[in-house]
Parts: sequence; structure tokens; C-alpha cells
Amino acid sequence: MLHLLVDTSTWLDLSKRRDGQRWIVALRLLVHQQHVELLVPDLVIEEFERNRERIEAAMTASVAQRFKLIKQDLEDYGGADTAQAVEVIADLARDVPLIGAMTTRNFDEVLELLRKARRLEPTDAEHGGVVERGLSKRAPLHRARNSVADALLLELYATATRASDLLRNPHAFVTSNSADFSVSDGDKRHPHPDVAGVFAVDGSRYALGVDGLNDVLLSHFGSEIEDLFAETEFVEEPRRLGEIVDAERAFFDRIWHHRSLQHEYRLRAAGDEQELARLQAIAGPARERVEGTYTEPGELGPYTDYELGMLNGKLSALRWVLGSEWDFLDT
Repeated sequence: MLHLLVDTSTWLDLSKRRDGQRWIVALRLLVHQQHVELLVPDLVIEEFERNRERIEAAMTASVAQRFKLIKQDLEDYGGADTAQAVEVIADLARDVPLIGAMTTRNFDEVLELLRKARRLEPTDAEHGGVVERGLSKRAPLHRARNSVADALLLELYATATRASDLLRNPHAFVTSNSADFSVSDGDKRHPHPDVAGVFAVDGSRYALGVDGLNDVLLSHFGSEIEDLFAETEFVEEPRRLGEIVDAERAFFDRIWHHRSLQHEYRLRAAGDEQELARLQAIAGPARERVEGTYTEPGELGPYTDYELGMLNGKLSALRWVLGSEWDFLDT
């Protein structure tokens, strides 16, 4: 079994990536199959939850700002033939709330992984190791900043490796914090000399960032993880606002057309010629538009009760997404 202690910095980097599901899904499956064990100190979960809201907000704000700047540049320098491009950018900008909402998916799933993982509880020995590092100014306490939490992570990892048969149960420490853990000058993928001893034995590995995590998984699982990546490598795009509005309008038209015909049938059955003439005068042009738009067989009925229920359910769901209350089905 591969044992991984992944620093908060790498979990946050992974959560921010559009292709983050590639590793999140793979790790979830490997943990479930007991091929991987995640080692998670409480402080990793605490730091992840503390930084999550800030990063999610920054991601959404960053997207919105890019759209705003592009739109402004088009208006200022694009000339008279950029009106359509400006409208496209404005339409995309309206989708920012949906894009922002999709960012929460990776964060939610990473947090679920962390909460279900094996917890590492610090003892007096680990706290003592942190104090010794601080007194001797050894990495990650070699800089003029508070890196006590980072030092505690390292001590917890070192204890975990000493208690394991690393040939049967290899371990890896994964961090994106190269400033505290990597060599000061040179290839940042290598650990700082002050911490290198923890990784000097076979079966204990230092890895930098999401790319380092990827390398650890590839070297341990080989073709198996490549096949798993291929099976789970997808990016689920959110529906754009324009698509949702168009779909809502289509279901509205089809349901309205059905109700209009049903109203006409009832008026005919009742023999109310005056009201029938009034209905045809009002609804006739709209029916012509709908009938000219939805020309595929069955698009305008006749519907079974099941099909009619599905149409109404989809209209209700789309309207809810657009801000209406549930079950608002007026046409």
C-alpha cells in the first residue's frame, strides 16, 4: 500500500485545477480499493477549510475581471466591427456565477477525502522535534516566518515512516511549499538538506506539487494508474446561461402549445363560439411560430401523461435554476 501525506498547499492547488478530477477520482478509487492510504493531520483539514472560501472567491473574481478587461479592450480598441464579440464576452460574463459554483466541486470532494483519511495525532515527540528544529533554525524553520505547522507536518511524516516497513509500504510527502521544504538554490523537486534525511531511505519520497503527486502515482502503479486516469479524465462543463434560457423557452413553448390546444378543445366541446374565436385570434400567431419552430415528430405531441409530466418537471427545474420557486409552471 502506498501511504501519502499531502500538504494543504498541494490539496488547494489540486482543488483549483480544472482537471483536478483526474487525481481526485483516482485517489478516491485507490483509497477504496486499499491501494492508497492518505495520512492527514488535523491541521491540514483546518488549513484547507480556512483557505477554501478565500480561494474560491478569488477564482471567481479572477474570471470576472478577465472578462471585464477583454470587453473593455474590445470597446476601446476594437473598432466598429467588434459589436458581436463584445456581446459574446458580455454573455460569458453572465455565466461567471455558474463557473464559480462549479469550483466548489473539487473542494467538496477533496474535503471528503481528507475527513475519511487516517488521522495523524502529534505526540510530545513530534512537538519536541519541532522545538529542536526551531532552536537550530533547520528547515522548514530556517526562514524569518512562522512555519511551525510545516515543521509539525514533517515530524509527523518522519514518525510514520519510522514505524513502517517502507519496502512493503512506501511513503511519500507531497507539498507545493518549495520555499520551506525544497533546496534553496537548484532543482526545487529536491528536498532541503535539513530535511533530506527523512527521504534518504528507500521507500520514502519527496514530491513537489500536483506534478510530483502525479509522478509518485505513476512510479508506484505504472500502467494501472494510466488506465485509471484515462477512464476518469473528463472535464464536466457547466451549462452556460444562454443554454439554460433557451431550454426553458423551448419547454415553455411546447407546454403552452399543448395547453392552448386543450383550451380550444374544451371550448369546442362546450359550443362557446365567441370565446373560441377570441382564443384563435390571440393564440393563432403564437401557435404558427411554435409550430414552425418545433418540427420534429412528437415535439408538439400528442403527449402521454408520462411525457407531459416530464416536460413540466424539466420546465420547473430550469425555472428554479433561473431564480423561480419550485413548481412554478405558469404559461
